[in-house]
Amino acid sequence: MPRPKDLLKIRLDPMRLSVCLLIVLVVSRFHQYVPVLAKARPLVVLTFLAAAYAFANPRLLSRDSVYSAWPAKALIGLLIIACLSVPFALSLGNSGKFVIEVYIKNIVLAFLIIASARSTRDLYAYAWAYVVGALILTYYALFFYDLARYGSNFSYQRLAGFATWDANDVVLVLMTALACSLLVFQVAKPAGKVVALLALAGIGATVARSGSRGGFLGLVAVGAALLFMGGGISLLKRLITIAVVAFGLAVWSPPGYWEQMQTLLKPTEDYNYHSKDGRKEVAKRGFGYMMKNPITGLGIGNFEKAECTISEKARSTPAGYGLRCTPPHNSFVQAGAELGVPGLLLWSSIPIVGIFSLIGLRRRLPARWSRGTREERYLKLSGTYLAIACIGFIVTSFFLNFAWLEPYYVLAAFVAAYMTVANRRAQEQAIMAREAALAGDPVVEETPVEGVVPIAPGQARYPRPFKVLPAARLRPGDMGSW
Repeated sequence: MPRPKDLLKIRLDPMRLSVCLLIVLVVSRFHQYVPVLAKARPLVVLTFLAAAYAFANPRLLSRDSVYSAWPAKALIGLLIIACLSVPFALSLGNSGKFVIEVYIKNIVLAFLIIASARSTRDLYAYAWAYVVGALILTYYALFFYDLARYGSNFSYQRLAGFATWDANDVVLVLMTALACSLLVFQVAKPAGKVVALLALAGIGATVARSGSRGGFLGLVAVGAALLFMGGGISLLKRLITIAVVAFGLAVWSPPGYWEQMQTLLKPTEDYNYHSKDGRKEVAKRGFGYMMKNPITGLGIGNFEKAECTISEKARSTPAGYGLRCTPPHNSFVQAGAELGVPGLLLWSSIPIVGIFSLIGLRRRLPARWSRGTREERYLKLSGTYLAIACIGFIVTSFFLNFAWLEPYYVLAAFVAAYMTVANRRAQEQAIMAREAALAGDPVVEETPVEGVVPIAPGQARYPRPFKVLPAARLRPGDMGSW
């Protein structure tokens, strides 16, 4: 009997290789550690190479992902709202410059990922790219940067002088990496499993050295989600993976780390509760900006300017006294204050609605895929782990300014690409099942499939949630690319 073809073996053309390298650099920011590399503008070069190759080879792109996946539509909507906010912004110059120099780049990155992900093999390669980027990031966090003392009595230590992401930001980047590491571990070969385990331990260790309370809450949320949402994954595997992360957290936790985490139990005693620049007061002012400008907000990139010009804090501070232009410290507050209610709804819809959409899609995929080929298991598991990534992102972004930074757009692209690939793969199987049934084969599936009802022999039988299109609607090569 011939050996089945491995449809998860990574094969990269120049475009997909460029996208993988983009993901690695966006996550790790490795080029910022190497001055010569930074001067070469690798992100711009790789983006240009990927776009040029895509333009020259449009058949390699997945247009379905761009036109049909709702996260892709939400990203387009966010771009439109961001551009429309510029003329009405508190500072037109700030918003216009931000859109041109920062925001459009993030949108381009997201759509390069979405459009180039045609198959499960591409999804698998991009997940590994994120894991590799996280490995580089954790390596530098653990072995290149020292700890500094913080607190009123210098009671705890945390990372200092991190050249790329700061000590708080790094934990959000690693939440998606944690989910991707768990995902690839399930289907990787032995060498890949070792690398994934190293990534898991490194993530736990880096979160510990960061000293971030938001990062600790993110780890707890991801661990709880893995325990209670890990359908198709044995309890033993779930406990082992949690233990690996906990091991890294326990071994690398710096002095004072656990005492600092205990302050989470006494929120009213924290400076964030009382200070005018604490998270509570900043959030109140942020929602005030949104309610004063519910349609356009302050304009993208204008929160800190508002803090030093039109805020109640600025009005009540006597002339000559120092005034801090405070960032929002909350991605939801940032999105709502700068892009108004429409921007907040669109921005939050991708991670929040994404959780339920991903879990629903996983349940609609054939049940036998949990015991099928590596490709089928990967698609079945991806819904769970991407939903876990969304949960980790939501929890940690509640304490950080990540509304307009790359990790959000990479995660949104992963969700959009997965939805399209998984639905297309199920549709292809349904078409083959229908053709086999019409040919007179009374048994299409040997094992029960969720969403399938028994019908008379000779008729088509396929999972109901997926719309079955005529075979002519499939582009040449689609059926063979799996």
